[in-house]
Amino acid sequence: MKPGVRRLIEDLRGARVLVIHPRDAESEALIDQLKRIGCNVRGVWPPPATIPHDIDTVFQMVDSSEDTVFPTSSNDHPLTLVAIVDYENPTILKRLLDSNAHGVVNKPIRSFGILSSLVLARSLRGYTRRLEGKVQKLEETLKARRDVDKAVKILVGLKQISEFEAYELIRQQATQKRLTMAEIAASIINAQETLGGLGVLGAPAQARSSSPVKQ
Repeated sequence: MKPGVRRLIEDLRGARVLVIHPRDAESEALIDQLKRIGCNVRGVWPPPATIPHDIDTVFQMVDSSEDTVFPTSSNDHPLTLVAIVDYENPTILKRLLDSNAHGVVNKPIRSFGILSSLVLARSLRGYTRRLEGKVQKLEETLKARRDVDKAVKILVGLKQISEFEAYELIRQQATQKRLTMAEIAASIINAQETLGGLGVLGAPAQARSSSPVKQ
């Protein structure tokens, strides 16, 4: 068994699972199988308004009711959602897509396939979180670059220097103060906006040089 797969299966032991399904023989079969896998499981019905913070995985019945609320994840409370579907039609499929589920279990529920569905769902959730982290870092990088470019233009207008000289000033300040260039740029932008609001500063003048700024 590959280390990644072994770790996924080992992580299931102690997983905190909430089964949102009417209490019947099928829900009991699902709960029993999850317990055999090693999960800490409890069932609830009707669907709760909020998911307890000690829960990391949810199995939820998907029906045609528009009133059904699916759990949402946040950075401080990531959730894996496995949808339970009893039949397939356009309405159910739309609800399934709306749920943003990471996996699906079909009814009638049987013990076979629960482990596979759970492993795949948790693996997909982990992959999604990594992608979300990369996107967030990219957005932060782009914002930092925009702030630096804006701060460069402010310094060009205030000090009547070239863009290269303005960029070097920001870089030197960042080095001296042990801050990032984005943090220095943000402070310049905030100061310019504050002084501009007080009528102390006018609009920055045009740059003397259009030399490209490199970060």
